[in-house]
Amino acid sequence: MSLPNARSEIRPAGPWHPGEVAIQAHVGVAGRMAELGPRVIRDHLIDQHRAFYAHLPFVVLGTVDPAGEAWATVRTGAPGFLDAPDAEHLRVRAAPLPDDPAEAGLADGAAIGLLGIDLATRRRNRLNGTVACHRPEGFAIRVAQSFGNCPQYIRVRTAPEPVPAAPVAAQVSDHLDARARALIEGAETMFVASYAVGTDGTRQVDVSHRGGPAGFVRVGSDGVLTVPDYSGNRFFNTLGNMLANPRAGLLVIDFASGDLLQMTGRPTVILDAPDCADFPGAERLWRFAPRTVIRRPGAWPLRFAAPATARSR
Repeated sequence: MSLPNARSEIRPAGPWHPGEVAIQAHVGVAGRMAELGPRVIRDHLIDQHRAFYAHLPFVVLGTVDPAGEAWATVRTGAPGFLDAPDAEHLRVRAAPLPDDPAEAGLADGAAIGLLGIDLATRRRNRLNGTVACHRPEGFAIRVAQSFGNCPQYIRVRTAPEPVPAAPVAAQVSDHLDARARALIEGAETMFVASYAVGTDGTRQVDVSHRGGPAGFVRVGSDGVLTVPDYSGNRFFNTLGNMLANPRAGLLVIDFASGDLLQMTGRPTVILDAPDCADFPGAERLWRFAPRTVIRRPGAWPLRFAAPATARSR
């Protein structure tokens, strides 16, 4: 893939959009974040992050389909399938997956979010930007924002075991069935894609990790998920996106079977939730009402051992 020089093309006006600033102000950290943001959110990859991505066996993506729905997904390969030929680009060498609803958001020029996460070391880095040079063998991302995340709430899992792919037709629904509910209610890890739209119509997509003890996400009788928001870096990228633009996509992985559960729907941020005390350690809540639910049995060609609970927080 031939990559253009993007350093001169991408000039973010600032690290925070109005949704993020609104929540930062609500919790009293807007001033500190205004000072910190430009120092830690970069428009390029530092060498440490370039090396980190190169050793990962999978990466989490957030995309937006032509209807404006957000999707979270994964791409997988032998370490080295991610590489940064320069500080402005990250390449993802992974073939298209036609049954993946997130694939529709991978056109050239489309906004994208990416999360690199090492479940064994609990290290994670995030970036967002735009798709460049989409080809049958993969695509590149022009970096707009790149930053590290703290390791809190990542459930430690040992090195993954690759397994042969066994494609099964995706199952599409407009609601959660019993099997989907059970997977969510037993999950200790979830990924969420969200995005904000600038005044010029451009999108900023983020994909982030959510983790906690099994059962940290609760599913109501109406099928709505309630998710606790714990203390973190105070950036509020995900909640800020949801506040500004109530669309989100969730991904839950069955690490034992390789099943992927992808949902898109409408989130609601509850900054001063009266029932927050029902979720130990939570500072606020958000809810998610699924509109489209897709299960892809055995779609993920990695298997992980059970998490080490001693380092869960």
